[in-house]
Amino acid sequence: MIPIRDTIPSRHKPLMIRYIITANIFVFLLQFIIPDNQLSGLVCYFGFIPREFNELLQNQPVSIFSYYPLITGVFLHGGLFHLISNMWALWIFGDNVEDLMGHSRFLVFYLLCGIIANFAHFIFNATSPVPAIGASGAIAGVMGAYLIMFPYSRIVTLIPLFFIPFFIDIPAIIYLLVWFLTQIYSGAVYTLFDGRLAGGIAWWAHIGGFIGGAVLHKFFLKRRSYRYI
Repeated sequence: MIPIRDTIPSRHKPLMIRYIITANIFVFLLQFIIPDNQLSGLVCYFGFIPREFNELLQNQPVSIFSYYPLITGVFLHGGLFHLISNMWALWIFGDNVEDLMGHSRFLVFYLLCGIIANFAHFIFNATSPVPAIGASGAIAGVMGAYLIMFPYSRIVTLIPLFFIPFFIDIPAIIYLLVWFLTQIYSGAVYTLFDGRLAGGIAWWAHIGGFIGGAVLHKFFLKRRSYRYI
């Protein structure tokens, strides 16, 4: 299922989403133009590595800035498809959420969801030396908020059958719950088979981000926000 758009127009321009997408594209272009050996160093330095994070927790560093990979890893991507799919999902589900939160609150919410997603990934992969990168966890938080805020919105979805494109309107509550259940299933497979069948995807980051966004979104709404549909 490929989401095309939702059916609820936002009242204001999603400025923060545009800034976030621009920042992700800029970082990806930087990843694209630097040599491979420098790219590996950049990903290892700014990506979230659970094993290194575990060492940080044990050593209890004084500076909070030691934990920067919790945020910086959200702006790195592993390839063009990874970037496009994430930014497309953010564009579809994020504008209405930003509409009811406001620009600055949405940015804080988005980054917090990314941090929660990385924590969830860490819980199930505390000894992993592999950098976790990508905005998927933060965007999953936005999707979790969208589920609670706009459950009866419709998601125009492309379903290709035998190379024939079919477009159908799926209620957001169904689309997002199905998506969430697939993440839980994949996360369970990841845990049971020690990641060998997971395809390098941080499923638990998606799950953690989604739950975090669904639970915490209400603390970021503007006081006059009322449009739950």
